[in-house]
Amino acid sequence: MAMSWYLIHSKPRQEKVALENLERQGYPCYLPTLRLEKLRRGAVVVSDEPLFSRYLFVQLDTDSSARSWTPIHSTRGVSRLVRFGLQPARVDDALVAFLRQQWAQAGEVKRLFEPGQRVQVTEGAFAGFEGIFQVEGGEARAMVLIELLSRPVRLPVAAAQLRALP
Repeated sequence: MAMSWYLIHSKPRQEKVALENLERQGYPCYLPTLRLEKLRRGAVVVSDEPLFSRYLFVQLDTDSSARSWTPIHSTRGVSRLVRFGLQPARVDDALVAFLRQQWAQAGEVKRLFEPGQRVQVTEGAFAGFEGIFQVEGGEARAMVLIELLSRPVRLPVAAAQLRALP
């Protein structure tokens, strides 16, 4: 049995649906994800997001006696099997192994704001003020260092009221 990795293009924001349905049909799959902080309805939440938006890997048997790949095309969440011309896009086994190794170790959450990052207050009494993100406080609040009356002042601000500056 000769197994190789191939690339699946999913429907928008349905990588996890495609993964679940392909695995349910017995196809070995891999979807590398990142743990990110995001703002949802004014609250900071941690979310697992695909590393490659709309793409996941599927391992398929390349033997002529192998089962058909046809069910992949009608799997919920799948848009198509990626092809170069008429040939499905084969992915090097070493690349998938490397990704698995790297992302198994990368369990850290990518923070919405990093200490020292320039931010702007978007709402409230201090809307429009620019400052330096200091630390995350409790209850979805952050400490921001702003300059007020020519003095640095630490200001507690809801993280949802901040946006990163370039």
